[in-house]
Amino acid sequence: MSINRKWIVGLDADDTLWHNERFFTVTTAQFAALLADYADPDDLGDRLLATERRNLARYGFGIKGYVLSMIETAIEITDAQVPTTVIAELISLGREMLAHPIDLLPQVQTTVETLANSAHLILITKGDLLHQEQKLAHSGLGDLFHDVHIVSDKNAATYARIFAPFDGGNCVMVGDSLKSDVVPAIDAGAWGVHVPHGTPWALDLADAPVGHPRFHAIPNLGMLPQLLETLP
Repeated sequence: MSINRKWIVGLDADDTLWHNERFFTVTTAQFAALLADYADPDDLGDRLLATERRNLARYGFGIKGYVLSMIETAIEITDAQVPTTVIAELISLGREMLAHPIDLLPQVQTTVETLANSAHLILITKGDLLHQEQKLAHSGLGDLFHDVHIVSDKNAATYARIFAPFDGGNCVMVGDSLKSDVVPAIDAGAWGVHVPHGTPWALDLADAPVGHPRFHAIPNLGMLPQLLETLP
């Protein structure tokens, strides 16, 4: 498909281009099993989430900060009596997460190739710089992006800065997170396209801006080129 006019398309990475959150879900369950003698799984999940929220400003987003939050929660839950074997296992779980192969979501490869030929394509992702660079390199998609921005957080100022060189252009941000990908992009003056995937992280929830003229939702990334054809 050839898109009629030049679009500046920002694409999120984790859970938009490839699987990510499912690894956190599995590891959180393993974390609960390791500490089952000390806390109820539901309470433990709430405590871990509270620790992650508290640590975001220090560690940012990504697996390394998540592992540190698991260790901190384990220390708190056990009144500093957590066995060193459990700490070692948590570190090992983190290493396994960092080593997971990249598994592209359906229709991603062909869609990104199409967009690269018809639009100015920008990867906009948050998280650990080294790990995100590694994931992009292993995805096989790196050469299809014209620009790559790995940022500490995504807010309206982030998108305003990234899209500023294209003043007057047709800028759109596409991703699975309403809070990080859609709402702040719309606030910055761009279009926001939501591509839902799985169960959102509890700290990444937001209401969909239903009724906003620059908001759209599509069931999968493969629908994006067709959507861009229809936008005014």
